[in-house]
Order: sequence, then C-alpha cells, then structure tokens
Amino acid sequence: MENIQEQAINTFRSGLNCAQAVLTAYSEKLSFDKDFAISVSCGFGGGMGRLQETCGAVTGAFMVLGIYNSKQYVENKERKDKTYFMVRDFNRKFTDIYHTTSCKGLLGCDLNTDEGQQYAKDHNVHGTICEKCITDAVGIVEEMIK
Repeated sequence: MENIQEQAINTFRSGLNCAQAVLTAYSEKLSFDKDFAISVSCGFGGGMGRLQETCGAVTGAFMVLGIYNSKQYVENKERKDKTYFMVRDFNRKFTDIYHTTSCKGLLGCDLNTDEGQQYAKDHNVHGTICEKCITDAVGIVEEMIK
C-alpha cells in the first residue's frame, strides 16, 4: 500500500491533480493505460473542474473501484452492482474520517476567489489537506480490494 500511496503523492506533487494522482497510481496494479487515465481523470481535480464539489481523490478512487470490478466481473450488471456497493462503502469510510467529500468543505476555502487562492497558498492546503485526502483515499481502496 505504501508504494501506491507514494506514487499517488509523487504524481500529485509533479503537477497532476488529485483525481489523476489516485487513478494513475493503480495503472500498473490493475493493468490499464496510464496516459489514458491521466486524460480521462483530468477534469475531476479541484472537486470536478474546480467546482469544488466531490473531492478529486474521492472521484479518482471511484474510478479505481470501477476498473477493479470491471476486471473481476464479466457481466455489466454484476460490475455495476459491485461497484455501486463499493462506492457507497468508500464514501462512508471517507466521510467517517473527514465528515464530507466536498472539496470546498475539506479545504475550507473557495478556490475560485482571490481570497480563497491566497488562503490556500498561506495554509498550504495542497501539501496538507489534499495530500492527506489522497493518501487516505488510496488507503481505503487498498483495504477494500485486498
């Protein structure tokens, strides 16, 4: 697990967003194209296009769970049912830690304002809050798919 968490954090620190970081950390383990994963998850950072809705680490984890189940089950209904169950379970576990999955709620600022940007910079929210969310998202996924 530590290796995947480290990969995710290193990817985030390299400039990719939180969703990209979580999703691509699983490219080798789940055998999918990393470049395609970077592309498909691009719009999910910042709570989905900086809408600051669902945290990108969470949506990245949801994508990982979908890929995981697609490799486990042949029938789409079974894939969907298992994935929906795991998404709800992940959401509960993440919310138990943070009390929300909202990017804005997690960061405590609005990244779409100058004040929010300054707050994020002054409080290093990417280095503290975002990285913790990424690490915990990977930890929850690892616990679920072991």
